[in-house]
Amino acid sequence: MEFTEEELHYIGMNFIGEELQKMGFEFLAVNSKLKKHPQFVTYKKNEKNIFVMVQSALPPNDYTRVPEVAQKVLEKANEQDANLWFAGVGITHANDTTKPPIKGEAYKILFNGFNFLK
Repeated sequence: MEFTEEELHYIGMNFIGEELQKMGFEFLAVNSKLKKHPQFVTYKKNEKNIFVMVQSALPPNDYTRVPEVAQKVLEKANEQDANLWFAGVGITHANDTTKPPIKGEAYKILFNGFNFLK
């Protein structure tokens, strides 16, 4: 059985949320709704707030491709004097990264780091 688009989104969100926490960020806001950006608004003392866009993708889709909606989110970030980061998350089958994950089987997260858009 395949994961739903919403389930894949949550996997990506959870992964990125953990990465941000490891970096010492706190969350001012979290928006877990599918296709609503940004997903995270972060805070760290003595730094600008950061809007973080998260997009999960399955093979063969390019998880590193910044979505077109980034321009609108950038405008919001500029209004708030915040930075904007994009986090593309690939989710694949653990044994074959060219195949999508299957519920009940191991999966692999592909993440090349944050893309600093502003």
